[in-house]
Amino acid sequence: MSTGSLLQQAERLARQAAAADVAARIRLQPELTRLVERMRIEGIHVPARLQRLEAELADEAIEARFDNMPV
Repeated sequence: MSTGSLLQQAERLARQAAAADVAARIRLQPELTRLVERMRIEGIHVPARLQRLEAELADEAIEARFDNMPV
């Protein structure tokens, strides 16, 4: 896949995440992580905003798992 195509897909996911509720953002996280990782493997520069979004979505997914744990 080309550099532009990977970046376009990541940008599309970022736009979807910006407009989504928490549950939808959590569902988008694995796909965004895969795209960002693929960009890194292929030596494509990952913009800082996409790196921040990836980290933010990962944090939300982790927090959601702990929200459902019995105390």
